[in-house]
Amino acid sequence: IGRMTHGAKGSRWDIRKVITLSALLCLVSYLMISLVPNPVVNLIGCAICGFSIAIMWPGTLSIAAKTLPRGGTAMFAILALGGDLGCSFGPSVVGWVSDAAGGALKTGMLAAVAFPVVLLVLLTVLKKKKTAAPAEE
Repeated sequence: IGRMTHGAKGSRWDIRKVITLSALLCLVSYLMISLVPNPVVNLIGCAICGFSIAIMWPGTLSIAAKTLPRGGTAMFAILALGGDLGCSFGPSVVGWVSDAAGGALKTGMLAAVAFPVVLLVLLTVLKKKKTAAPAEE
């Protein structure tokens, strides 16, 4: 649903703002999953998480293509590698933290809050870099 919505309306939206909103929704969903003791709310948090992350990967590719138009195949290969590593590292961290907490999956999910927080920090850095005045020669 997230990707279909973006496909239909996304050309009118600022992709960086969309990804920022997605990261915030992801953060909220992880908090719903990990801190709320109600299973129905946890399930709603899972649904929100799925919706929130739908545009992150294609959005990252769009930002990379716009920011580095001459990046070429090598850039997309590195992005793919980073995506694959992230898709295996993230769940591994959740598992390791859950294991260390005696099998408490909610504790592992709380640790996953770090990922959207890192994304928000990196988006802020990218925004500052983009808006910074060019150095005079």
